[in-house]
Amino acid sequence: MAQPPRDVYRRRRLGAIGALAAVAALAGAVVGAGRGDRAAPPTTAASAGDGTSHKAKAKPKPPPQLPLGGRTLFPHYRVVAYYGAPQAHALGALGIGSPDFAAHRLRRQAKTYVKKTRPIMLAFELIVDVANAAPGEDGLYRTRQPNAVIRRYLRAARRAHALLVLDIQPGHADFLDETKHLDRWLREPDVGLALDPEWHTPGAQPGTVIGSVDAASINAVSRHVAAIVRAHRLPEKLFIVHQFTPDMIQGKAHVLHRPGLAIAMNVDGFGDRANKVSKYREFTHDGTHFHRGFKLFYEEDTGLMKPRSVLALQPPPDLVVYE
Repeated sequence: MAQPPRDVYRRRRLGAIGALAAVAALAGAVVGAGRGDRAAPPTTAASAGDGTSHKAKAKPKPPPQLPLGGRTLFPHYRVVAYYGAPQAHALGALGIGSPDFAAHRLRRQAKTYVKKTRPIMLAFELIVDVANAAPGEDGLYRTRQPNAVIRRYLRAARRAHALLVLDIQPGHADFLDETKHLDRWLREPDVGLALDPEWHTPGAQPGTVIGSVDAASINAVSRHVAAIVRAHRLPEKLFIVHQFTPDMIQGKAHVLHRPGLAIAMNVDGFGDRANKVSKYREFTHDGTHFHRGFKLFYEEDTGLMKPRSVLALQPPPDLVVYE
């Protein structure tokens, strides 16, 4: 099967989300009539904070842990994730069917990665900023998911004992601004963040050019998220940056490591096995020392790599994402 050109892939994705702005506006209106965005996210040890302040001798609560226990992701766990959003199947595997159905399929996929020496942590990588072909009312070429959608996927992730990772395709918006908009969710112990530079295209329509991000922008976002981890005594957060071209992360050598963040550079891009392995080798032997991720595409990849082939990569990835 011939590899579909990436510009065709982008057009298909952008076409699939053309109605998202209207869907988001409608969802916001419906939710606003009830509890709306004022409703607090599900209570956790991190967000419950002062709930026992009236008890003079109450013991301090232990710091929250990851869904399967512990406070450090790597190298103890390997993360296997589904990527996508519910508005269209073209956005990825996570959006096909209900969140619980996606969890069932993800669990079945992840079983093929289980090793006695390294348990698997499931993750939902939910696109919460979706790049648009149209500028929208604010001219930023992106649509934010309603809080009701994020809440739905967080609850499903918790039922599956999985992480929720909030993926930002910012269009013309700033990565840090979009991250701050998500602070209420990032205060949760099981919620991480992903930056999708392909869809960061200031000055151009998303999908017409390949976007990028510089090290200073990544460092500003990671500083902000690490401060949340520190302030709320949260376990280590998964922090993903996607990459499939050398200049997609400008100044990559200057990206900083942060206490409390498991920073994973996820080798993105579809193609045949030879091209994908070559890209993985290039980006994991570029002199940087981050956790390693690898992305697979159920539809776009030519001859989907089997888990044993993925685990044979050197170094073996800490994170495997399916779109």
